[in-house]
Amino acid sequence: MDTMLVAHWYAPEEVKEIADYVGDSLGLIQAVQKEQPKRLVFAGVRFMSETAKVMLPDTEIIQPDFESTCSLVTQTNIDELKKFRDDNQDSTHVMYINSSVEMKVLADIIVTSANVNAIVENEIKNGNKVIFSPDKNMGTYINKEFGYDMKVFTSVCEVHDQFNVEYLKQEMRSWTDGIKYVIAHPESPIDLLEMADFIGSTNKMLEWVKNFPNKVGTIWVATEGGLINDMKKARPELDIRPALGYNGCQCNQCPYMKRNTLEAVNAAMAGTGGTSIDYLTNDLIDAARKPIERMLNYTIE
Repeated sequence: MDTMLVAHWYAPEEVKEIADYVGDSLGLIQAVQKEQPKRLVFAGVRFMSETAKVMLPDTEIIQPDFESTCSLVTQTNIDELKKFRDDNQDSTHVMYINSSVEMKVLADIIVTSANVNAIVENEIKNGNKVIFSPDKNMGTYINKEFGYDMKVFTSVCEVHDQFNVEYLKQEMRSWTDGIKYVIAHPESPIDLLEMADFIGSTNKMLEWVKNFPNKVGTIWVATEGGLINDMKKARPELDIRPALGYNGCQCNQCPYMKRNTLEAVNAAMAGTGGTSIDYLTNDLIDAARKPIERMLNYTIE
């Protein structure tokens, strides 16, 4: 394939409709590695394009809008992250894939929301201490869910972190018809995760909805709105609603993902727009590839 367009579930609907592949972070990595395109337009956020460049250094990677960043990156001070790692050198540094290349080189293993539970569990089962970065909510959830005592870094996803459990409870109390469920992404606050009926990655939440056994019911979803659109397409007979944020707002749109407009993507595809991910040094690429490959080759014992 000469030019491939991939899009994350949170990208605008009109972009997902023309993409060659739509998926979560792990699926996108696997898809581009399988296709090995000469040129890749990545309708996601910048750390995703950087990750693709690390894994496909000979491919031209184009970010439609270079300002499509991520709060888990912008909130992370690299010197503080280095200190976090250096102060815990006896521990396996597990890092969420929502991180820049400069962050990834400080990790022992990268994880996604789809495999984080299994990998952390396996490390601890094998007698290894673990530290987790950068997502505070995800690390806190794993600690509480499985009784671990990982040290956790402090950054959050600005979209998921604003979901408010009290507003969600109020809305659920006011809605009395039928079966009610809550599903959530593990980047959400711990008090909301504690009331969720299902917690999982974007792909796993979508599969949960597709396989929902009832033909009626109301499902509140704590994740970015782009995925909720795909859930509604898959099960139009269900009442699928976004969880509420602070002040009761339905502000579950990632401003960075939505910068991948159809205009920006078309310009990138045509070679008249976008930014090439050509600024990563070979040393940085080689160092960041190691913890990513460790994830992709990880064997659960």
